[in-house]
Amino acid sequence: MAKETTCLLLWLTFFSFATSFAMANPWPVGTSTRFYDFKVQKTRITKLCKSKDIVTINGMLPGPVVYAQEDDRVIVKVTNETPYNATIHWHGVRQMLTCWSDGPSYITQCPIQAGQTFTYEFTLVKQKGTLLWHAHVSWLRATVYGAIVIYPKTGVPYPFPYPYEEHILIFAEYWHKDVVKLERQVIASGGAPPPADAYLINGHPGPLYNCSSNDVYKIEVVPGKTYLLRLINAALNVEQFFAIAGHKLTVVEADGDYVKPFRVDQLMLAPGQTANVLVTANKAIGRYSMAVGTYMSARNVSFQKVPAVAHLQYLGATPSSLTLPAQLPRFNDNLLVKSNMAAMRSLNAPRNLPLEIDTSLFVTVGLNVQKCNSTKPKKRCQGPNNGTFAASMNNVTFVKPNISLLQAYYDKIDGHYTEDFPGVPLRKYDFVNGAPNNIPNDTQSLVGTRVFVLDYGSRVQVILQDTGTVTLENHPIHLHGYSFYVVGFGTGNYNPMTAAFNLVDPPYMNTIGVPVGGWAAIRFVADNPGVWFMHCHLDIHQSWGLDLVFIVKNGEGELETLPHPPADMPQC
Repeated sequence: MAKETTCLLLWLTFFSFATSFAMANPWPVGTSTRFYDFKVQKTRITKLCKSKDIVTINGMLPGPVVYAQEDDRVIVKVTNETPYNATIHWHGVRQMLTCWSDGPSYITQCPIQAGQTFTYEFTLVKQKGTLLWHAHVSWLRATVYGAIVIYPKTGVPYPFPYPYEEHILIFAEYWHKDVVKLERQVIASGGAPPPADAYLINGHPGPLYNCSSNDVYKIEVVPGKTYLLRLINAALNVEQFFAIAGHKLTVVEADGDYVKPFRVDQLMLAPGQTANVLVTANKAIGRYSMAVGTYMSARNVSFQKVPAVAHLQYLGATPSSLTLPAQLPRFNDNLLVKSNMAAMRSLNAPRNLPLEIDTSLFVTVGLNVQKCNSTKPKKRCQGPNNGTFAASMNNVTFVKPNISLLQAYYDKIDGHYTEDFPGVPLRKYDFVNGAPNNIPNDTQSLVGTRVFVLDYGSRVQVILQDTGTVTLENHPIHLHGYSFYVVGFGTGNYNPMTAAFNLVDPPYMNTIGVPVGGWAAIRFVADNPGVWFMHCHLDIHQSWGLDLVFIVKNGEGELETLPHPPADMPQC
């Protein structure tokens, strides 16, 4: 997966050509176009002593890297050769006026069914850095994922020392079970999901797992050289720590935006988050482990305790060289996570940061337990106190419709959603310390497909508040179609009289970990019309309904109006 930057840029130039879209196209036009052909396929692999079929793109785990430059047009033809439904989400891509290509199933599109093809098209408007793509239907994201690498425009340097090489490291989870069947079984049971059988780094579990002594990803480094590592957490249901034995990490980018450099020994990435770090090979010649392990802030949750390990191997090290182990934090080191977040500061002055607010939402996030309504409670009600697990925002558990919400909105098809998502909690209580938890009697949520409508150009603030209804927990919340400024975060209940906001250099992110037992404040301008999903990026929480949909209305003129759907849009 390693590529020297110069070679990559030559590759980009070779596979690009100038575009000449007709002036009638209302969406932004890229300076050049990158074409990719994705085939959703079943692939036989062997991991941890067992063989199984998994779903992949082009037979690869991780899938192919999408390379581009800032302002490029990207066209990806996706053909589904499996019996499963499929979609691809381009995580972190702004999708300016291309909501139809965002990818979440039953939100912006119906799934690509077996034998069907759909072509995604979007422009990387003023975007650069490391993002990711992944499946956005069922739990196929467990194996269907890959990197998006967006280089600056030709001649524009990085705002940090030029690395000798760049490498991509993608973290993931692996199950022996079929993940589509696993999700169905978990939801049907009403209980919690089982922990993964292993963690992976670039598809390799590393030597700590059975039958995996040679299933190890390696990076060979030259002593004295500095390397850029593009870190991506594509895990399904866990947040993860990363560390390299004996080496400091200098963070220079987060979620595709440059940050003021800061050094850490360990870094936490939630699912969907990315970071670029610089690492200098300034230690004695040898082999050093790069480890990925669990961050688990929730109580009474089982998780995989064996970390994935890759090797940072110095040129000149021998096969018999001992591997220095990486030191990962305790699994519940909330202080380290808080210090990581506190160090995040945008490198450049914020663009389009709302200083005045038109629309303000206060949104609680957390788990619920619903009363058992099954005639087979032992089989279907395996949550706490014989209830069934759910999750909610403002105590509303989101239910996906059976058609695309975007299609329903665009075609004005009634009956599939209501525009009444509450902008404040329906009940007020001590969210962190005194949440009602007489399970399941007073932990029940409302159920429905409720959306919140925003006028075009609205200056929006959302306060995201963790709740202890079932357990306090760090929740990674991702907003589609937008990045947002994280202007504040803290522990305890949000208090507008005491909350400290950073309006000078807040980080610009697309996925924010709402702190365990705390809150986070985000701001953005609603300048991209369409239907946009906001959800917890722990897939079990998304499956349970910890989701919200924003509808951003059209503005004035073509460049503020959602275009018509593509001709090959999949049908439900």
